[in-house]
Amino acid sequence: MGIGDDIKNKAEELTGKAKEAVGKATDNDKLVAEGKADQAKAAAKQAGENVKQAGESVKDAFNSDK
Repeated sequence: MGIGDDIKNKAEELTGKAKEAVGKATDNDKLVAEGKADQAKAAAKQAGENVKQAGESVKDAFNSDK
């Protein structure tokens, strides 16, 4: 995972938070739901990237023993 992916995931999370806040302020349930969905999507992507990084770390640990 690169720094670019981190930035994209964080941007998507912040966009979701902004949508949710605007939705709450304007009493727009659809916008609140979209914001929460964006946040969940960003969190899922980040979790997937974290698993990928953990796998690479384990692989590197095994390869360094050789």
